[in-house]
Amino acid sequence: MSGKRLIESPTKADGAALWRIARDSKKLDLNTPYAYLLWCHDFADTSVVAKVDGTPVGFVIGYRKQDTGFVWQVAVDPSQQGKGLAGALLDELFDRLTAQGVRYLETTITPDNEASIRLFASFAKRWDATVERQDLFSATDFPAEEGTHEQEDLYRIGPLGSDQNVKPGISGRKKT
Repeated sequence: MSGKRLIESPTKADGAALWRIARDSKKLDLNTPYAYLLWCHDFADTSVVAKVDGTPVGFVIGYRKQDTGFVWQVAVDPSQQGKGLAGALLDELFDRLTAQGVRYLETTITPDNEASIRLFASFAKRWDATVERQDLFSATDFPAEEGTHEQEDLYRIGPLGSDQNVKPGISGRKKT
């Protein structure tokens, strides 16, 4: 896939493809196909999908809680990895959300997921925001019947979109 990349809000027609991208990552906690359909239908305002030639190749799904956007999952098809797509997806989503009053991003990351830690640290740097990390869920918080699950740490990034880093036409990114 080498066509033009488009980032937009997902529709329910994207749900199956998002599930496949998450499944094929072999790294993410895989939700049911039904959950991805719901994300695309009910949380389209707090999610984005990247498409190349009309085919979904990456996504960020999340939800909003007051002035905070929570990122549930970020996934990129192997054909698009290493091209800055995950960062572009986060930037696009938070450009939209800061215009609606969102000032913080939260996500959970396991301590050994260095790629995600780097992704969100880079996002914070681009947005000239601070990162706070705290323990959220220990491995014992997850049901034993589901197998082992690592600890999940909460990362909180912000504030985003403050007056000193707003660039006209881009609601929250640092001036360049």
